[in-house]
Amino acid sequence: MKKKLIPLCVVGAGHVGLVTAACFAELGHPVVCVDQDRAKLRGLQKGQPWFYEPDLAPLLKRNLKAGRILFAPRISEGVKRSLVIFIAVGTPPLASGDADLTSVEQVVREIAGSASGYRLIVEKSTVPVETGRKIQETLRQISRKSKVEIEVASNPEFLREGSAVHDFFHPDRIVLGVGSPRARELLENLYRPLNAPMLATDIQSAELIKHASNAFLATKISFINAVSVLCDRVGADVEKVAQGLGLDSRIGPAFLRAGIGYGGFCFPKDLEAFIRIAEKLGYDFDLLKATRRINEEQKRILVEKITQALWNLKGKKIGLLGLAFKPGTDDLRFAPSLEIIQALRKAQARVSVHDPKAMGAARSLLKEQVTFAKTVYDLARGADCLVVVTEWGEFKTLDLARIKRLMRNPLIVDGRNFYDPRVMKKLGFQYAAIGRPNAEAISG
Repeated sequence: MKKKLIPLCVVGAGHVGLVTAACFAELGHPVVCVDQDRAKLRGLQKGQPWFYEPDLAPLLKRNLKAGRILFAPRISEGVKRSLVIFIAVGTPPLASGDADLTSVEQVVREIAGSASGYRLIVEKSTVPVETGRKIQETLRQISRKSKVEIEVASNPEFLREGSAVHDFFHPDRIVLGVGSPRARELLENLYRPLNAPMLATDIQSAELIKHASNAFLATKISFINAVSVLCDRVGADVEKVAQGLGLDSRIGPAFLRAGIGYGGFCFPKDLEAFIRIAEKLGYDFDLLKATRRINEEQKRILVEKITQALWNLKGKKIGLLGLAFKPGTDDLRFAPSLEIIQALRKAQARVSVHDPKAMGAARSLLKEQVTFAKTVYDLARGADCLVVVTEWGEFKTLDLARIKRLMRNPLIVDGRNFYDPRVMKKLGFQYAAIGRPNAEAISG
């Protein structure tokens, strides 16, 4: 049976939109990806993503060569060429914590003004519940003056930065918030080749699933971080505690890694938005407020560990291993490293940094605030302390004996529980981790 190809438009060439566009093109569908940033588009038209994401660049180049994806600056061009239009524009947080939906509304109005006949608009951006209703109301106001038939659906993304391409092709589930059999059939046809579980539901439920998922995962991270504080105080090992928790099939091991807390754009933004959604609906979501508070505390706890080990921070050279909020990405949005740097500088420490992928973004953001080291060995030279901030795999293969010789003081504060405390002790490092005060005494 020949696969039915559906012409698509993806509005927004960001971390979600570009991956979505390139991956749908890989499935064979003709895709127009729209973005107003012409400098960004020039790079994309050459197959050069403007951010780092594993496997994305070769995927993009392959589909550009095959003619399955093209880039355009105007929404009207994408709308005319497509049947299904994914909205993947930014929804940044406002000062109130609400998601800023200005771009979403603008895109909806432009789609309605360019469309003829039937179109399906799909929310891909993370939006508050009832955004779909607001989109439908906006469309009704516009469609009174035209014969355009536009439906709305919600298809939340669950793409993790650093593994977004893999996640697209191997999803745990695909959530389809639809209002008609036609919309459901279109989206099911798009995703059927992935052979993943599909959940079809109403639009409001789909919108809530996205926020609830991110809020739950953030809460799980904060829970194990709170437990790590108790471990520090009684001499227990949080890694063993987490292992014991994760063996319970009702809990599972994922997101039970104690450290300096979550960062990135999604979790902080979505948690704040979910708190505001609850407030507007008359519910005080105290659990999520505690999740947020614990996450912020973890960065302070790390700086306290550095201070306790060095006594005074003024004039001390401190090197950060990693800047991105997680390995596999160059994204610095809400990265814990930024607050840690701010706290260290406030204490008048001299801060040096190195990251395998995020140095370009960091140079434009941090400028003269820190010293940028070309290699980890440059970072270690003369350092009073090295701090593990991002658990990049290449940090596992470092010549730690050489690192020790280069440092002025062989102290490593591990904010990700990345290294084996027994190995670090054997090498002669002074080593501090999160919730692992007696970890070096544990065998097996």
